[in-house]
Amino acid sequence: MSDPRELEPLANAALVAARRAGADAADAMALSGTSIAIDVRGGTLEQAERSEGTDLGLRVFVGKRQAVVSSSDTRPETLYAMAERAVAMAREAPEDPYIGLADPEQLVTDWDADSLELCDPTPEPAPIALEEDARRAEAATLAVAGVSQVQSASAGYSRRTVWLAATNGFSGGYARSDRSLYAVAIAGEGLGMERDHDGDSRIFQSDLRSAEDIGRCAGERAVAALGARKPPTGAFPVIYDERVSSSLVGHLLSAVNGAMVARGSSFLRDALGERILPEGLSVIEDPHRPRATGSRPFDAEGLPTRQRAVVDKGVLTGWTLDLANARKLGMESTGNAARGAGAGPSPSTWNVALTQGEKTREDLMAEIGTGLLVTSMIGTTINPTTGDYSRGASGFWIENGEIAYPVNECTIAGNLREMFLAMTPANDARPWLSRVVPSILVEGMTLAGN
Repeated sequence: MSDPRELEPLANAALVAARRAGADAADAMALSGTSIAIDVRGGTLEQAERSEGTDLGLRVFVGKRQAVVSSSDTRPETLYAMAERAVAMAREAPEDPYIGLADPEQLVTDWDADSLELCDPTPEPAPIALEEDARRAEAATLAVAGVSQVQSASAGYSRRTVWLAATNGFSGGYARSDRSLYAVAIAGEGLGMERDHDGDSRIFQSDLRSAEDIGRCAGERAVAALGARKPPTGAFPVIYDERVSSSLVGHLLSAVNGAMVARGSSFLRDALGERILPEGLSVIEDPHRPRATGSRPFDAEGLPTRQRAVVDKGVLTGWTLDLANARKLGMESTGNAARGAGAGPSPSTWNVALTQGEKTREDLMAEIGTGLLVTSMIGTTINPTTGDYSRGASGFWIENGEIAYPVNECTIAGNLREMFLAMTPANDARPWLSRVVPSILVEGMTLAGN
């Protein structure tokens, strides 16, 4: 289905079925999508997949009890069976005083999904065009001196439409598209092999980086990692490259998630109104950025989305809330409910951006003199209650302000509360990403290597 309004009758039919089955209230989410994935290896097509489908999720309320059911079978008789099962499940569910649909006055009444440019209007690419992109990316990777093989070169496309309707009167939907291209390169031989990758994913096909650029970058990254060894052990400054720096902001966003706060399991649960970042640094959420994957005109409960400061000039200003968790905390929803067909709403963030600095990544390297530049991380040991942090890392050792040699098999550790206050951002963030986060210097990290 190319027009989201084609899903409206299906969502409305589910609501009618829920009412007939005895639900006091209900909401329904209808989803339809098409995706194509092409993998190339050794210059030949290795795998081609295409999927199409429609899914329906129905949430029903019986008093202060709720249940969620979903199905990919959208026949009328299936809708009624779904509704009956959902109502029967809800009657057996425990009561929850915080659940419920939005009040009509809370609902968004006017939005402009077209201005967000969430869906590329150009035709779906032919599989042969995706295959050619993957071939070109693979060829560009192999052309880099030192690359021994390409583990994978893949191209993909997807288009999805969604419609949300509820018995409180809300009804709305929109469409999304995505075009992607990735390459994974392997350099060296035997036990000295190293692997790295590059890729791009955009809403509009015309914005996608070229296959040659992606392949070349993947190959150069893998070759640069050859000869890696363990760095020294001790306390050193660490620079998180722009490729991985968004993970730090991700930990912050997880800690301010209303569900975590309501459970008392967030290390920032008592930090509202306190300074958690250096003065002058803000984390701004903007769900209305054009051509950004985190943009949306309304949330999964029909509430308006809006720009807000999660952190304003270093100070934590609020939580990320859906309706239920807002009620638990005695607050108002921030319009951040997200859901799929098979589950109810939960808080989630949209597009976020960390304030950028004035210095380049190379400027930060020159300032620290000696330390670690992290370009890849594996594994994670993070205590969400205390903020204790430990992750495997690889990248490059910095001496005299310049890259000296590649490193791997090391661990970086600290505490996120302390790390947040010790952050210095560079100015190299990619503005089209959903998380716009530059390279970040964190002083005083514990490094375990040799």
